[in-house]
Amino acid sequence: MDDIAAAAGVSKQTIYTHFSSKEQLFGELVLSNADRVSQFLDRIEALVAQPDLAAALAALARDYIRFVIRPEVLRLRRLVLGEAGRFPELARRYYELVPERVYQALAKSLQTLAEQRRLCVDHPMIAAGHFAWLALGMPLDRGMFNPSEAALSDAEVDHQAQAAVRVFLAAYGPQDTITFS
Repeated sequence: MDDIAAAAGVSKQTIYTHFSSKEQLFGELVLSNADRVSQFLDRIEALVAQPDLAAALAALARDYIRFVIRPEVLRLRRLVLGEAGRFPELARRYYELVPERVYQALAKSLQTLAEQRRLCVDHPMIAAGHFAWLALGMPLDRGMFNPSEAALSDAEVDHQAQAAVRVFLAAYGPQDTITFS
């Protein structure tokens, strides 16, 4: 609390007048940062209006990578994961407000694209997870486990995004329906 008060330029007593405990302060800090995802959700919703789907998906993948591998986002994710055992409700709420909202927005857009016959998607939420992890999986793991190497060059981000979209469209692009027995 001393460090927080010093960083804020106020007394500890001032902090305690606004927050009854360290736990409440921690929760407010985590959840207030979750509001930033709304900017990204707008980009996902705009996907369905884009005429060049491959280019739009690649741009979205690049934005997603850049959005999540920012140092402050990685630090927050590490903090939430590190404290999930002590604050399981807070971790659950963060998941609902950030990753789950992204998956839901992706699923909705992918469903719309399927209805427009621009994609072949039977299970939008699964397809959303595939897109998210094709784009973000490796950069996120790299950033979470090796913070000093989290930053990617523009060329690396472009390569990752294009590779993710190539695989995604190979699986979900307009094609004959593939069925498994």
